[in-house]
Amino acid sequence: MKDPISNQTDEALVISSLQGNKSSLEELLRRHRDFIYNLSLKMTWDREDAADISQEVLIKVITKLDSFRKDSSFRTWLYRITVNHILNERKAADGKRKLTFVQFGETLDNTPDSDLAADEQYRADAPLLIEETKQTCMSGMLMCLDERHRMVFILAELFGIKDAAGSEILATSKENFRMMLSRAKKDLYNFMQDKCGLIDQDNPCRCAKKTRSFIKAGFVDPGNRLFTGKYKTTIEQAAGEKQRQLEDSLYGRYRSLYLQHHFLEGPDFIRSLNAWLASEEVRHLFNFN
Repeated sequence: MKDPISNQTDEALVISSLQGNKSSLEELLRRHRDFIYNLSLKMTWDREDAADISQEVLIKVITKLDSFRKDSSFRTWLYRITVNHILNERKAADGKRKLTFVQFGETLDNTPDSDLAADEQYRADAPLLIEETKQTCMSGMLMCLDERHRMVFILAELFGIKDAAGSEILATSKENFRMMLSRAKKDLYNFMQDKCGLIDQDNPCRCAKKTRSFIKAGFVDPGNRLFTGKYKTTIEQAAGEKQRQLEDSLYGRYRSLYLQHHFLEGPDFIRSLNAWLASEEVRHLFNFN
């Protein structure tokens, strides 16, 4: 008896898709859409941009599927398409949000400390709002890295992609991939060491103290939370390593904070793509009946 579609490998699904099995193509897209969405969200810090990028990448995967030559894993091939799309075709959109650690630090310093007042009514409990503030702030820190260093950090530190696959995805050498990762960690974690109360209790910045101001400034929307609304799991669990071995004790605590960020469920692009999947172009490409 044949395995159900959900148990088939990516490579088997590619073959089946190219033979005209629409269900295999939908399973292939569904299997990887959340990674594409979460990578895009961490890169852009914008829900709408992440959704647009995800749909654009899925369409690109569909139209290029017959070019997959199996000289690498399908996952690596897919990640390369995703990364190239974000770094090259979406670069202009990313540039308008460029921050520096100095600017971000000044913003935090100028954000008043205050407690969530008991008589203020929000559409979420205080712990959720504080967690939303934490993940919002840490996502802002990521935006202070330039796009290539940010991408390397997200791929390696958050999703556990090693230098062999990472260098292939970014079309660079393993040595350069490691150097970019080292630079990204140094810049990001040095900033956290100087500012973040989660890392050093001597630092005055506290998520609970910034939450009310973040809400007032519009960084956190209690009724439409970006990071603590609907989510599937944490990034650490989604990456497949519940007890990940950290590279060294110096950076372990910093990394673990990011690994506990929520891994969100992406929009149901398959439903919105169904009309396009039924188009003459796609039907001809995959010989759909």
